[in-house]
Amino acid sequence: MGISDTLVLEAMNNVPRHFFFDAAFIGYAYENKPFSIGCGQTISQPYTVAKQSELLNINRKNLKVLEIGTGSGYQAAILSKMGAKVFSIERQRDLYFKTKKLLEVLAPRVQCFLGDGYKGLPPYAPFDRIIVTAAAPYIPDDLILQLKEGGVMVIPVNAGSGQQIMTKLEKLDNGDVVKSTHGDFNFVPLLENVK
Repeated sequence: MGISDTLVLEAMNNVPRHFFFDAAFIGYAYENKPFSIGCGQTISQPYTVAKQSELLNINRKNLKVLEIGTGSGYQAAILSKMGAKVFSIERQRDLYFKTKKLLEVLAPRVQCFLGDGYKGLPPYAPFDRIIVTAAAPYIPDDLILQLKEGGVMVIPVNAGSGQQIMTKLEKLDNGDVVKSTHGDFNFVPLLENVK
């Protein structure tokens, strides 16, 4: 489907997606579709995970990646398999505890946090990469501030009609931000406040 980054493709082949599904729904794990994981959230379709991962450009080991929206943990596990050190925030308490336990076994390099993704993780900043896995109504200033110079952020931004534009931001050495767009996608909304 146009994904050419071999590191992304290898990670997708080596992280079994069915581990992130409840046993009753394993039969759906390898369809190229999103799937409900409870708490009003979904696991993204494999193509979307691969596209966001490719846009992040994980070009060396141990890059610090901030993920907004842990969800099922699948995206975090892919990034970890690619060699990134992942810091992931989830706002849904039940999903946070369930996924944290799973990732402790499947991707121990991922650190999970319960909190508001709009605020990021200032104590751990700056980050080499930031990925947002839910539809944002705007690009949060706090996240741009936590992105290193030379860093990359990938975020789906609302474009109306239930669609979002996949947006890539590259922070230049002088602090300026260059934006590019990479097609229409469909995500659950990025919500504020911890429940």
